[in-house]
Amino acid sequence: MDGLEVKTEKSFFEKSIMARNKKIEISVIIVNYNVRDFLSQCLHSVKKAAKGIPSEIIVVDNASDDGSAEMVRKKYPDVKLILNNENLGFAKANNIALKEAKGQFLLLLNPDTILQEDTIRVMLGFMKTRREVGLAGCKIINPDGSFDYACRRSFPTPWIAFTKITGLSKLFPKTELFGKYNLTYLSTEETYPVDAVSGSFMMVRREVLKEVGGLDERFFMYGEDLDWCYRIKKAGWQIYYVHSTQIIHYRGQSTKRSNIDEIKAFYEAMRIFVEKHYKSSLIFLFLLKLSIKFLSILKFLAFALRPLRFAIVDFFVVTLSLLIGKLIRTGTIFHFPEYAYVAVFTVPALIVITSLYIAGVYTHRYMSISRSITATFVSYVIISALVAFFKQYAFSRVIIIISGFVSLVLVPGWRILIRIFGRRKDTAGGGLIEKRTLIVGTNKEAKELCKKLKMRVDKGYDLIGFIGNTHKDIGKSLNGVKVLGSLENIGKVIREQKITDVIFAPKSLNYTQMLSIIGKCKDQPVSFNIVPSTLDVVVGGALVDSLNDVPLISINYNINKPFHVFTKRLFDILMSVILLVLVYPILWLLTFGNINRRTSWLRMLPLVLKGEMSMVGPPVESKVADKKDALNLGKPGLFGLPQLQRNGSLSKMEINQYNIYYARNQSLLLDFEILVKSLLKYRRYRKMEKMK
Repeated sequence: MDGLEVKTEKSFFEKSIMARNKKIEISVIIVNYNVRDFLSQCLHSVKKAAKGIPSEIIVVDNASDDGSAEMVRKKYPDVKLILNNENLGFAKANNIALKEAKGQFLLLLNPDTILQEDTIRVMLGFMKTRREVGLAGCKIINPDGSFDYACRRSFPTPWIAFTKITGLSKLFPKTELFGKYNLTYLSTEETYPVDAVSGSFMMVRREVLKEVGGLDERFFMYGEDLDWCYRIKKAGWQIYYVHSTQIIHYRGQSTKRSNIDEIKAFYEAMRIFVEKHYKSSLIFLFLLKLSIKFLSILKFLAFALRPLRFAIVDFFVVTLSLLIGKLIRTGTIFHFPEYAYVAVFTVPALIVITSLYIAGVYTHRYMSISRSITATFVSYVIISALVAFFKQYAFSRVIIIISGFVSLVLVPGWRILIRIFGRRKDTAGGGLIEKRTLIVGTNKEAKELCKKLKMRVDKGYDLIGFIGNTHKDIGKSLNGVKVLGSLENIGKVIREQKITDVIFAPKSLNYTQMLSIIGKCKDQPVSFNIVPSTLDVVVGGALVDSLNDVPLISINYNINKPFHVFTKRLFDILMSVILLVLVYPILWLLTFGNINRRTSWLRMLPLVLKGEMSMVGPPVESKVADKKDALNLGKPGLFGLPQLQRNGSLSKMEINQYNIYYARNQSLLLDFEILVKSLLKYRRYRKMEKMK
């Protein structure tokens, strides 16, 4: 079966072998996908390295939309350009170029590489003097100057695959037993035979191509180089790592501009390789598939449990606050009743952590001060209620009060310290900054927004980069900030850069595009905001950030967020009980039971207690055609912004604007403010009635 496959692969090229031009010594083949600027650098270095050598350069473009083809035509008109209508993958695109190539030697080169001036000459000299060598690769270094171990590798035998997957190769890199995959136990400053080299630089003889054929097109990305090397060695040729010349490889620039999951693609390529060349080893194949599944689960858990570190800090902070409360109250630390230790050192901390989670502190706003204060306050209200209910734990309410005050300082306090001292100059890192921000758009409005964000340091926006509408602007620098990706791979950029906030610049996208992006990224812990050209409501409240004259308006309404639903319901229950018990009887006596239109809200307090209405919300008579829209604006309220403004002159549009503004910016503080103003307004009305 293997022999049949090889025959099929090589027959693809046999028809073109006779037509090759022997005058061309080397054909340089580059497959490009949306890395225009890297390609330009690469071609410039290739032209220099090939100076004086009969050569040809072939660029195969896999349907890039970043202007790569236009750049090649304009700057390098002598380069042969092959355009594909879709992304065919690395193997298939290279095979197309290999069919057209006429060189005696063939160099497969990645577009995100830069060659030394002597690279092609040194490698050609090596291949000419070592006739037994069918394929060779040179020394490859990363942009930071470190050695790229992928430029020399061993084939993944069962043991080598095990050491790679389990991480033993990283734990013991200098040991031959564990370091065989990347040959980390060998010197980088020597030339020697290897099993395989990196696909980013592979120089091969035409005779080898004729004998074994081209790349296996079943490998879309990764693995095709390893498979090619395996077949070449199997045919009796040697493969060498050559240390005497080097290139720089920026690694994975094309994949960064796509939605391809590199880890998944790598292990899928390994699976295909094993099924093709180790099909007799069923146990190895089973274990490899099991390992791939296990690693994917580990990757998911690592992402899901990322907020755990913050929860652990908060757990110890709350526990510390209880000990401080105990010390202040009794002069001792651990002098609790024996039965109470487990509850004391777990329940309060878990209640605080749960509230912080519901508030979105562990999912959206790791460093949020306001949310951590609010959640901690609500937590201690719940803890106090539990202590009152379970008498056996009510050994000192004073300890709970002191602990509450200490937690209200320490829970937001450590976040304040990290925000002050934890900022990194290197914004590409994964620091604990509150708002790691992307701007969607590269137009003049986006640039202006960038300037304003930079000026408003107090708002906590750490500008990580821009997202362009297409790949054309990737790599460019706008106002000192790089364009990191396009709309196609925004989810990947958000994930890799640990973005917390995405801001859509004015005129960058239409609303359909915005909502499409939000839908695609719904499972990621990120907040989306827009900067409107004009405001559609009166702005002057809590959750609208003003950057001089540019407000950032949250797309998601607070009224439906879990934390706001939870705290608003608690507020409704608490206030309705207080008003029913304390205010209702007094007002009834003062009015002699004559509850008029101005005080009719008192009759609706039981509805608030039952959850059918809210203390604050849209007017009861606000009619919304769509029931779903009505839910988005919250439950009908006894009080609200329209009720405060009502003087008989508000239009339906104005009432809707007030309702939308409230739904968007709802908070306990805003509810309390509206409630107090409403009661004060009633008091003023009573005074006017008396004067009459």
